[in-house]
Amino acid sequence: MNPLTIRISDLTGNFAENKDKAKDLREQKVMPTIAKGGHVILDFADVDSTTQSFIHALISKVFQDKREKAFTLIEFKNCSGPVKSLVSTVVNYSLA
Repeated sequence: MNPLTIRISDLTGNFAENKDKAKDLREQKVMPTIAKGGHVILDFADVDSTTQSFIHALISKVFQDKREKAFTLIEFKNCSGPVKSLVSTVVNYSLA
């Protein structure tokens, strides 16, 4: 199965803040792909920044459910410094 690449900026523009969009994306694309044994690439190209609530809604359930295995299921690409920092924060407290 080819990985599913989701280009975040196509859904959010350069600032990803709508947690409802993130939740819908998780429930409609991310979780079903993982459930089928697939791999998801979250491409943050052209996203300058985001909110912690957006990242939380997008990935925390995956990391809570799959624990460290989630690192093999989700790949983060083209993250700016602020995005990378928030992803790290959410991953760390989701695994705690």
